[in-house]
Amino acid sequence: MGNLYAPITDEAAATALDHAWQAGIRYFDTAPHYGLGLSERRLGEALRGRDRSSYVISTKVGRLLEPADEISGDDLADGGFAVPRTHRRIWDFSADGIRRSLESSLTRLGTDRVDVVFLHDPDHHEEEAFREGYPALEKLRSEGVVGAIGAGMNQAEMLTRFVRDTDVDAVLCAGRYTLLDHQALTGLLPAASERGASIVIGGVFNSGLLADPRPGARFDYVEAPPEVLARARALRTLAERHGTTLRAAALAFPFGHPAVASVLVGVRAPGQVTDAAAQFAARVPDDFWREARAEGLLPAEVPVPWARARGSAGSAGSGASPGEERP
Repeated sequence: MGNLYAPITDEAAATALDHAWQAGIRYFDTAPHYGLGLSERRLGEALRGRDRSSYVISTKVGRLLEPADEISGDDLADGGFAVPRTHRRIWDFSADGIRRSLESSLTRLGTDRVDVVFLHDPDHHEEEAFREGYPALEKLRSEGVVGAIGAGMNQAEMLTRFVRDTDVDAVLCAGRYTLLDHQALTGLLPAASERGASIVIGGVFNSGLLADPRPGARFDYVEAPPEVLARARALRTLAERHGTTLRAAALAFPFGHPAVASVLVGVRAPGQVTDAAAQFAARVPDDFWREARAEGLLPAEVPVPWARARGSAGSAGSGASPGEERP
């Protein structure tokens, strides 16, 4: 919704978000970073007039948007968004920066509160994020300004520290727990289960490769290496042999672990929204998971969402635990 890689119109964004609502989606994630505030503005406009208690918004803090001295070109080179470079991003995980960022987000969203706030990509600001950013969020939570707090990153290691060393409610782990990447399984997911924190898995399609594994497809924001592309194509072939799709398997996979509460998908068109909802609701046969393990496409120790354990199609977060007996 923030014009990632290419522009879409306000009308197209509004239509896509309306389709999401009609499909039953009630959790929406955004951030100031996405399109220099465009994603938040579009989301706020789409939700305006709807019952505020009926949906959940998460946004992020850590990047302040300050007006640029002059508008020169677009943001594609710096941030990857096809928007005019009207603002510049300033990293700021200080207590004052957290409050300023949240206040600006509330204005763009047109709401008086958000349900979840994540510290956004504090990779190179670890100590400031733990020393100032996290306590600031904890204070906002105690004041009732936000509901839940956590961190959102493209890595699992620092998120594990947040789960173990702080009182976060949830963390957003992007791209590190998918059919192709299991890094979060070694530390983050067990820690979350132990501490009772929820995990939101973003980047479930690994930047698009698991949605459409064609030559040139992106994996982790860059062109997929040949060996990763080959593995994705093998998973697609296996899925089709079992009467399902790679997209359905990619959406179902994270729920094999009980700490996973939700998955996020990035969509830019109504058809993508409708497809994502349909794929999420689709049943992935148990034999797909068995053969994926037998063929070495999934390690034996990675928990998978057996259909019997997952429950009804489309249910979120009731997957079998890693130690549970398998059918």
